[in-house]
Amino acid sequence: MLESFPPGFQQKTVKTTLGSMVYYTSLEPTSSTHPPLVFLHNFGGGASAYEWSRIFPALAGEYPLFAADLIGWGASAHPVRDYQVEDYLLTLKEFFHAITQQPVIAIASSLTGAIVVRLAIQHPQLFHRLYLVCPSGFADFGQDAGRRLPLQVIGLPLLDRLIYTLGATTDLAVRNFLERFLFARPERIDTTLVNAYLASATQPNAEYAALAFLRGDLYFDLANYLPQLQVPSVIFWGECAQFTPLSLGQRLAQLNPQAIRDFQTIPETGILPHLELPGVFLGMLLRYLSSATL
Repeated sequence: MLESFPPGFQQKTVKTTLGSMVYYTSLEPTSSTHPPLVFLHNFGGGASAYEWSRIFPALAGEYPLFAADLIGWGASAHPVRDYQVEDYLLTLKEFFHAITQQPVIAIASSLTGAIVVRLAIQHPQLFHRLYLVCPSGFADFGQDAGRRLPLQVIGLPLLDRLIYTLGATTDLAVRNFLERFLFARPERIDTTLVNAYLASATQPNAEYAALAFLRGDLYFDLANYLPQLQVPSVIFWGECAQFTPLSLGQRLAQLNPQAIRDFQTIPETGILPHLELPGVFLGMLLRYLSSATL
């Protein structure tokens, strides 16, 4: 939601096959010749483009900036459907075609980072570089990493929605989710962050995409795809990321050292280091953005 972003940004919309996709960009167009930076958030209750709002201000004016709410999340359309990975491959491709004719620098986290890898394999012409934060298909090397409740429970109609309501749509539930699963240090969680997650989680029909993720409908083995990647990439990994440990990231990066040009561990952070320690992450990102070799 626009109110979650700092001043100087605006909310715009792209039409996709599955409905309107909202994105955020600078109010003032930039004359920069740099490739556009496109920021894509992770999956999980309350996720949205707010995840990148603490990185945006330092890059305004230097790069064309775009941060999207994926379909089913944030202020974008929330179609009632059984979400599949193909939905995001399609709508992201449509989004990139709508916002620019240039190859983009995609900066994506967690499961979305893994989906971007698949899209870059299918359509490498869309991308200049990839910067991926804890990318995982959550079934990497044949092991489910992210399912937190038994499938028999979360697959039951009505009960799964009750679980979502109790677990993602109150201030206390959102704070508990952030503390237990996303952040390494709970004292880094503030009211603004909780409110942004709560606003996204309580959108009408927000439970459909979230439950698809929780059930594992969107999981896949990223290890089957990474060796095919040709777009130059860097992986960042939170040292304390839950479900997708540092050892997993290192193992994934070793599958394709030609494309994965570097691997950076960010100490004392969870799966979203850019939200937990934005200054540290930004410093690392800027170093790569300014490099002539990557």
